[in-house]
Amino acid sequence: MPSAQHLDELEAKSIHILREAYANFKQLGMLWSIGKDSTVLLWLARRAFFGHVPFPLVHVDTSFKIPEMIEYRDRLALKWGLTMIYGQNEAALAAGQSYPAGTVDRLTCCGLLKSAALRDTLSGRGKRYRLNHDSGAYEVDQSTEAYTGVIVGVRADEEGSRSKERYFSPRDRESQWALADQPPEFWSQYKTDFKPGTHVRIHPLLDWTEVDIWAYIKRHDIPTVSLYFDQGEGTRYRSLGCYPCTEPVSSTARNVDEIIAELTTGKFANIAERGGRAQDQADGGGLETLRRDGYM
Repeated sequence: MPSAQHLDELEAKSIHILREAYANFKQLGMLWSIGKDSTVLLWLARRAFFGHVPFPLVHVDTSFKIPEMIEYRDRLALKWGLTMIYGQNEAALAAGQSYPAGTVDRLTCCGLLKSAALRDTLSGRGKRYRLNHDSGAYEVDQSTEAYTGVIVGVRADEEGSRSKERYFSPRDRESQWALADQPPEFWSQYKTDFKPGTHVRIHPLLDWTEVDIWAYIKRHDIPTVSLYFDQGEGTRYRSLGCYPCTEPVSSTARNVDEIIAELTTGKFANIAERGGRAQDQADGGGLETLRRDGYM
């Protein structure tokens, strides 16, 4: 179990990175995948800015998310007064370019419904929808401004390609990631001044582990999707994604303490978190190909 001091240090560093991002990027957004990591990131943003999140939350809706995830997203957005925007590759969905019922394989589906949709949403080229807090419905967002900086809740321990990221990680205009062109980051000194046209991904959770995330959720009683917990069927989700490509794991953990026990001394102590993500296995165990093309 992480110590209180360890969590304090992680929190302080993440809040510092969030404030650096807000101070240096005019068009700033934050990706919210609705999972535990990005929800902890959302909680940290609220702490960094005294209960207010001064930039929009952006979600890419593949139309294959488990319904409870979307309901949770909108409920929390209304409760916390969040500016909530989502984007979607409507053309690919209309053409049946999805998996498994459509015409493409898993990785092509991810490329179209996630990577391409994310690029178009962040660049302002794609149609975006904004939550109307009065009606609770989504309306077409008239803004076409591109996000020059995007905060993302990835962790270095989660998957191999993510360990190659920087806290401030530059991409080109098309969100292409050049791994060999990453700036050095020493002694908590971050490069935030990039040439025009650079799109920057910001990673405040890079140093956190899966156990750290759950310990922080426990500390602050952060609301999470109930899919992470066993509902009496002997299974739960350890990582959330699209339902055709994400399988639950065998587990009887019904609360945060039991999840932490599984991760530290129990059955998942030495098992990778994303073992239930079929697209990782289809890509040889990693997401680097998709991430070079703009995926989270």
